[in-house]
Parts: sequence; C-alpha cells; structure tokens
Amino acid sequence: MSSKSKTPESADTAASVDPREVANFSAMAAEWWDPAGKFRPLHKLNPVRLGYIRDQAASHFSRDPNRPGLLKDLRLLDIGCGGGLLCEPMANLGASVTGADPSRRNIETARVHAREQGLEIDYRDTTAEALAGAGETFDIVLNMEVVEHVADVDRFIATCAALVRPGGLMFLATLNRTLKSFALAIVGAEYVLRWLPRGTHQWDRFVTPDELARALAAGGMTPQAPVGVAYNPLADSWRQSSDADVNYMMLAKKPGGA
Repeated sequence: MSSKSKTPESADTAASVDPREVANFSAMAAEWWDPAGKFRPLHKLNPVRLGYIRDQAASHFSRDPNRPGLLKDLRLLDIGCGGGLLCEPMANLGASVTGADPSRRNIETARVHAREQGLEIDYRDTTAEALAGAGETFDIVLNMEVVEHVADVDRFIATCAALVRPGGLMFLATLNRTLKSFALAIVGAEYVLRWLPRGTHQWDRFVTPDELARALAAGGMTPQAPVGVAYNPLADSWRQSSDADVNYMMLAKKPGGA
C-alpha cells in the first residue's frame, strides 16, 4: 500500500490485506498532505472524486448537493483512508466519518491533521474484515483507489458490501486492466512523469469494470455503469469522462431501506 504477515506499522492483517502494500504506504505516511509530494496525483484527483460522491449521494438521498451539511445524519466509512484526504471533506459536508486503514502510521498522520483542522473523525487502524466482524454498518462506504492493492478482490468487495446498510451506497475508484492503463498508469505515471514511486501499482492487479461489477453483484450490491476519469495535461486537472480505459469510478447500491 515485507513479506511478513505483520509489520509494526500495521494493524492485524486479514485475508484481503497485502502486508507489502501496507508497508509501502506506511513509508510515505508523512507526505499525505503535501500537495506537491508523492500523493500529488490524489490531491489532483480529489475535486473530481468529491464532485462525483457529492452529486450521487445527493441524488440517492434526495438532498440538495449545494446545501451545507449535505451528508448530515449519514454515517460514512472511508476504507483504506490513508492520510484522510477524503475523510476531511466528507466531515465538512456533515457526515459522521470513520476512516479505516491497516497502516497505523497513516492513521496517526490522519488524526494529527484532522485535529489541526478542528475536525472530529473516528480514525481506526483496522481492516474491513474487523469492522464487518464487529457488525458495523454505514450509509455510505468509500472504497477509492483501494481494490488494486488488496490480495483478494472478490473477498474484499464482499466484506465491504456487508458494511453497507440496506438502502446505502458504495463508491469505488480504481484502475482498469488494459494496455492503455499499462502505458499511462505504469510506464507514464511511474517511469516517465514520475508522479508516483516506481512499483506503486502492479498492472496485473488492476480490475476491469466487468470484474468489479460481478464482485459487487455477488456481494448483494447493484452496480451502476462506470464513469471514466481522464487527465487534461493542458489544464493539469482531472475530469469525468466517457473513457474508462484507465481510471474509472463506480457506484453500487444496496437494495432495501426505507
């Protein structure tokens, strides 16, 4: 995100957690909030991710996307939250936010930054499996840029689906497994442009929209059509796109609820 099953920086491992990925992201924990650092791509992605979450949540829960406190009275989980780049905006929108990450160093970074911003966020160094085992459920689960780093995608998605309350939502963002994504997300982003450290991603772990949709359906969710995310080099910004060949987002709904 060490070939050993545990590291001092991580919570107890679970079936979907790859300790090597946890160790990778733990080593970069202190840089999460540097917009020009190793997580610059996520800072650049945040506006398009936040817009998608805001608009889809507003539509689903019949709320005005422009009103303050849009997510008030909703319980939200950001699984694989890292340093809290999505948790803080969700808290500012009024949600009761839980941020979970198996890297203790990431969680410590997130806690310190939230405290500096005067935000109350329930950060936990834990896993989806542990939360599901404790019977936790949420109105919204964010699963953003995580599935390409887990050891068992189908099992991880099933576990995350169990965390969504009836009538709730899961938001996902990941990388498609195409030749185009290999050229742009691996060769381009890691070797040519050096946006990310080499080895951040493994192309064979990228997940196609069809594979993700099947895993969601198997977990009792109703997946929606994917939305592509494309980079505009002239504006140095990302936008929603019909092209899902590299980056894409997906919404899934849990049937039921009031």
